[in-house]
Amino acid sequence: MPQTIGSRVIRQAPLLRFDDAVRDAATQVVDAGLPALPVVDGRERYCGIFGEREFITALFPGYVQALGGAAFVPDSVDAAIERRHGCWLEPVAQYMNAEHVDIATDFSDVGLAEIFIHHRVLIVPVTDGGAVRGLITRNDFFQALVDRLRDEAEA
Repeated sequence: MPQTIGSRVIRQAPLLRFDDAVRDAATQVVDAGLPALPVVDGRERYCGIFGEREFITALFPGYVQALGGAAFVPDSVDAAIERRHGCWLEPVAQYMNAEHVDIATDFSDVGLAEIFIHHRVLIVPVTDGGAVRGLITRNDFFQALVDRLRDEAEA
């Protein structure tokens, strides 16, 4: 069986725990240089994703997510931080994307592409029996596809 494009770009990354404080989780995401990280439960099983989108959701009031547009809202980021500063200490489990968007270790490139096309995620954890074995970023997959098409065009 030929190696998949996606398997060439699997990264190892730190895992967040569902009970980590948002403060610690956000710091780990920034330090990892990734848009999000997988979250595991107390048994070290994959249970969600926490990253840029989830942090922004935690910081801004719930009504912002329901709005079609917020141009009319005059609040500054300072006002949002002042009101929502407490989210910093809340557990990641309150804000993580708990939709099970992951892929098994025997994935296909088409299956991976389908996930990136139909789900609003920037990473896809690669799992084996619930344990996270790595992750693939949408950007890395994109770059690998472009490189592959370039190689084909030049051949």
